[in-house]
Amino acid sequence: TWTRIQFTPDLLPTDVTGVQIFNRRTNEFEFRPGSVFANVVLGDEINRASPKTQSALLEVMQEYQVTVDGRSYPVPYPFIVVATQNPIEHEGVHNLPEAQLDRFLMRIAVGYPDRAAELEVIDLAVGRRRPSALSPVITTHDIERMANVVERTFVAPAVRQYIVSIARATRELPQLRLGVSPRGAIALTRASKAYAAADSRPFVTADDVKAVVPFVLGHRMIVSPEAELAGVTSIDLLDRVIKSVPVPKRREEG
Repeated sequence: TWTRIQFTPDLLPTDVTGVQIFNRRTNEFEFRPGSVFANVVLGDEINRASPKTQSALLEVMQEYQVTVDGRSYPVPYPFIVVATQNPIEHEGVHNLPEAQLDRFLMRIAVGYPDRAAELEVIDLAVGRRRPSALSPVITTHDIERMANVVERTFVAPAVRQYIVSIARATRELPQLRLGVSPRGAIALTRASKAYAAADSRPFVTADDVKAVVPFVLGHRMIVSPEAELAGVTSIDLLDRVIKSVPVPKRREEG
């Protein structure tokens, strides 16, 4: 199952998580699940919601459950949250807090499409090739099976040390107001395992870590105002970190 949440300034936290409704027939309160109860949740323009509504996702993205009036309700498994935001706009938007950003595994900048993709977008938009129906391309069982493969992917002690060294190096940069948290190091490990598994390898290498670093850690690093004014970005600082941290030798990786 999947749901789409259009985040707006008037969206309430209970619209996302759910609410207790009094049933007059049974004289009891019943839980009415919110939009977050699905396998895949698409949050469109998440930064348009109020900070209070944004924070409604904190528990469910970490604990895979929602607590309403002292009772916890688990969400379906697998559970995936995908969100979009427009980084250009500043009017009527609220930046996601650091704790919320830390719960997203990756951030990917989409940018403008290439010429062929833009032509296809136009064709679909004007209805020339609008699909009559969309067929599922994957099942929850497929996702669980792939997750099990990723879970079994081996991370050698030297590679784990490499990941921790990268995370700790970001915390020592004077240009950063906030470095990578332990949750970020965990996310980097998981993403590296998924990258290796997608390449049909049962173990993670340092190259896997390097490949996913910008997408996994870039949004977790908060650049200081002084560095930001100087034009320094988190990706620039990550490049420095990767160049400064010693890479494990090949025989130590597998």
